[in-house]
Amino acid sequence: MSAATTRSRTPDRLCAEAVDLARAAAEEAAAPGVVGEHVGTVSEGDRVVTHFFECKEPGYRGWRWAATVARASRAKVVTLDEVVLLPGPDALLAPEWVPWSERLRPGDMGPGDLLPTDQEDLRLEPGFLGEDEPLPSSPVSEEMAELAEAEDADVTPAAPAKLPAVPTRGSIAAVAEELGMRRARVLSRYGLHIAADRWEEAFGPKTPMAQAAPAPCVSCGFLLRMGGSLGQAFGVCANEFSPADGRVVSLAYGCGGHSEAAVMPKPPQPARPVVDETRVDPFPLRPARGSGSVPETGDDETAELGHS
Repeated sequence: MSAATTRSRTPDRLCAEAVDLARAAAEEAAAPGVVGEHVGTVSEGDRVVTHFFECKEPGYRGWRWAATVARASRAKVVTLDEVVLLPGPDALLAPEWVPWSERLRPGDMGPGDLLPTDQEDLRLEPGFLGEDEPLPSSPVSEEMAELAEAEDADVTPAAPAKLPAVPTRGSIAAVAEELGMRRARVLSRYGLHIAADRWEEAFGPKTPMAQAAPAPCVSCGFLLRMGGSLGQAFGVCANEFSPADGRVVSLAYGCGGHSEAAVMPKPPQPARPVVDETRVDPFPLRPARGSGSVPETGDDETAELGHS
């Protein structure tokens, strides 16, 4: 039979009546004057009862002193089990503890701070250390293969600080050193994706600055191209007046500091109207007599006055 089925929901009568014993134990464990009124009892099991007392300690609002008493089977003497300070339903509690790795945010690291990287960090994967053997179909000659075997004795999968500084010339490790591949770990595909998403959100085509830009960064002379696969979508801004100066920007990003913003072709102008409404054209009241021409209005009026 389990312990849960043997527990009694009804508090033991003798244990429930031992309020004075529980209070004396709580006052002995606490500082003077901090044990308040009796606020209830809870049955912890057969002949085991916990008495709760209000805590008046400053800074422990809603906490309760809990004194547990018990008695043996067929015994009439109640004894003390334990006394402890416990939070109540409305107690003021500290926030739940969160590991530092989850609390850390970009920009929190300052001068002198060290940020250890977990060995199983999903953003990284093992790099080339010069210990891989060439494929059987590799065009590496026998002489180069011997140099590579000699280099294997010096290159070990240790920390980067313990790797040889100058690999033997002509070895596979020397070629990896030249190409920038001789690192203990490199970015994984997951690390590349989350970095691209982060840069795209900060300096991407959907930002308000890019929406109002005259042209994207891909055509800007201040853009410095990146190497590797991310260079197909990102670069570094080198315009000191741009809000993205020194930042990784999407090629589709843009700002008002575009190198060609002042010399970009003007938008096409609409054709001039056929009817010029800015000039007044004379219109005679009647044509001149015996003439196919249209005289000026003033001359026509003068002729009519002389004839009359």
